[in-house]
Amino acid sequence: MESKSNTSGAPRDNKTGEDKRGKKFRKRTCKFCENKEVVIDYKRIDILVRFVSNKGKILPRRLSGNCAKHQRLVAKEIKKARTAGLMPFTVK
Repeated sequence: MESKSNTSGAPRDNKTGEDKRGKKFRKRTCKFCENKEVVIDYKRIDILVRFVSNKGKILPRRLSGNCAKHQRLVAKEIKKARTAGLMPFTVK
């Protein structure tokens, strides 16, 4: 059986490839799955800030690169940090 290939005929691996329009992309990997030592906690604002947009919205999985399990944990901890007053709900 042949492996999938892009338009140039080169084989495609599971992390890089081309989309339907021919643009190259690299699949994002979950930072928390790669590094098990990083703990998601509402008191660690330096980690949570990376998953919030400049308007204060929580970034979706396709932009943040998190897996479903860790995206749920990040969202929950961001909401806890907002309630505790460590992060703003909105940016003025």
